[in-house]
Amino acid sequence: EEQLVESGGALVQAGGSLRLSCAASGFTFDDYAIGWFRQVPGKEREGVSCLSGSDGTIYYTDFVKGRFTISIDVFKRTVYLQMNSLKPEDTAVYYCAVDPHGTCGLVKIYYDYWGQGTQVTVSS
Repeated sequence: EEQLVESGGALVQAGGSLRLSCAASGFTFDDYAIGWFRQVPGKEREGVSCLSGSDGTIYYTDFVKGRFTISIDVFKRTVYLQMNSLKPEDTAVYYCAVDPHGTCGLVKIYYDYWGQGTQVTVSS
C-alpha cells in the first residue's frame, strides 16, 4: 500500500532552518515525481518544489528559490526539504505528494498520493 508520512515541522524563529522529511512506502522512486506543497487556512494549496525520480529534474517556485533544497535518499526511501532563511510567510502545513507520471511539475491534479502534512510555524 502506498503511503507518505511527513515529519520535521516545528516552531522556528525567522531566519532559522528546518528539514522536513517525507518517508515513502509502496513507491518506486525511479518512476515517480515527488513534490512538496504548502497550504495556509483559507488559501489554495501551492507548490513549493519537486524532484523527478525518472530524470532527476528539480524545480523550485520563485518564493523559495535559493532558500529551500529538495533531496532524496533512495535507500531510506525518504525525500527531504531543507528550508533555510525561513520567513513568517513560510508558515503553513507542508505536504509531500507523488505524481506517478514521473515528470517534475507542481500541478496539484497530477499528484495522486498525499501525506497528512506537517505544520511549520515561523515567528517574527
